[in-house]
Amino acid sequence: MMPIAQPWRAACAAWLALVLCACAGWQAPAMTDDAPLRQRAIRMDKDGVAVAAAVLSPTDSTRMFGADVNATNVQPVWIEVRNQTSQPLWLLRSGTDPDYFSAHEVAWSAHVLLGGKTNAEIDNHFNSLRFRNPVPPGATHSGILFTNPEHLTKLLNIDLLGRKMLVPFTLFLPVPGDAGQVGQVGQPVQPFAYPESEVRDYEDLAALRAALERMPCCATSAGPNAPGEPLNVVIIGELADIGAALVRRNYRRDMRDADKALQVFARHPDVVTRKQGQGSAPSTFLRAWLAPVRFQGRPVYLVQVGRPAGGRFAEPGARLHPEVDEARNLLIQDMMYSGGLDKLGFVRGSGSGIASPSPAGGALEGAPYRTDGLRAVMFFAERPLSLSEVDILDWVPFLDLQKRQPQEEANHERK
Repeated sequence: MMPIAQPWRAACAAWLALVLCACAGWQAPAMTDDAPLRQRAIRMDKDGVAVAAAVLSPTDSTRMFGADVNATNVQPVWIEVRNQTSQPLWLLRSGTDPDYFSAHEVAWSAHVLLGGKTNAEIDNHFNSLRFRNPVPPGATHSGILFTNPEHLTKLLNIDLLGRKMLVPFTLFLPVPGDAGQVGQVGQPVQPFAYPESEVRDYEDLAALRAALERMPCCATSAGPNAPGEPLNVVIIGELADIGAALVRRNYRRDMRDADKALQVFARHPDVVTRKQGQGSAPSTFLRAWLAPVRFQGRPVYLVQVGRPAGGRFAEPGARLHPEVDEARNLLIQDMMYSGGLDKLGFVRGSGSGIASPSPAGGALEGAPYRTDGLRAVMFFAERPLSLSEVDILDWVPFLDLQKRQPQEEANHERK
C-alpha cells in the first residue's frame, strides 16, 4: 500500500513542474533595438516638429517584446517625435486610434499561467517600451503605440498638443508582410486615377454645385444593372485629410464582397470604411468612388453612406436600413466632431430628389429606403477646426426643409 505522503508529493511535484513550465513561457528579450524600424520609418516635419513612424512586423514584436503581439489582433506602431518648439507637446492617443490599447492590457495578453514574478516583469518590460508623454522642448521621445490592425497601408494620425497649438500629422505606413503594393514612399496607392483629359477642375462653387447635381443618383448592381443604394454624400479634399478625420471617429477600411457588387462609374468602390461600434460590430458604412471632377485642384468623391438594418446588432448580410438620411446626418456630425470639416452644403440629386421623404425602391438587396433626395457636400481641411468654424454654404436650405417635413408627412398621411 502506497504511503499517504507519496500522492501528496507527486501532486506537489506536478504543480511545481506546471509553475516552472509556465514561467519558462516568456523570456525578457536580449535586444530591443529600434534601428530596423528607423531604417524603414516614414518621416515628416513641420512647425518645428519632426515625426517618424513604422509598423512592427510579427518578427519585430517577438524580438522587442518576447511575444508575437500582432497575433493578438494588436498592431504595434513605433513613433518618434522630435520637439524643436518652445513648449511641451502631448501625443493624443485617441486621435491615433479611439480604441487604442494600453501597454498594460497588451502585456496581460502575454502573461503566463501562475507567472507571479514573471508576469510583473512582462508588465514592466511592455511599459518600458511604450511612448511617453509629454515631449519637452528640445527633446526627442520614441516608443510604441498599440493600435487596431490595418492592412496593406496604415493611415496613422499623430496629433501633438501644446499649450495653445495643435500640430497634426497624417502618415501612410506600409504594413510589413501584407500582400499588395505601396506607391511612393509615405503614400498609398491611389485607388483609381483618371486620365487628365477626362477630369474637369471647377474653380467656383456655383459651377461645382451644378456638376454635383448632374452626378448619378444611385449605385447599380454589378450584374443585371439594377438600381442600388443612393449616393447621398460628396466628399472633397485630400485623402490624408479625409482619412485623418475618419480615423478620429473610429472609421476603418473594410471592403467586403457585398461592397464589390455595387458600381458607380463602371467600377466597384475605390474605398470602403466602416465605423466600429459596440463589441467591434460595424455600424455606419461609407463607400466612396473618385469622381472625374476636382474643386480647385482637390479630389472629389461620390459617396454612399448607410447602415445595415439592425445597426450594431445586425446579422451578417443584413439589408440596408431604410432611413438612409439618418446615416448621412450621423456622418456629418461625426466629421464635425472630428475637427476635419471646413465647409458643408447640400445639393439635390440623391434618390428621389424631392424635399419630403418618399419610398424609393431599389437597394441592391431589394430593400426599400426613404430619402429627402439631398446629398451632403463636405469639404475637408488640413487643420482640425472647431464646430463653430464650419462654413455652412447657402445652397439648398437643409434646416428649412427639415422644418417643413413634419407637416408634409402629416398631409401625406391624411391623403
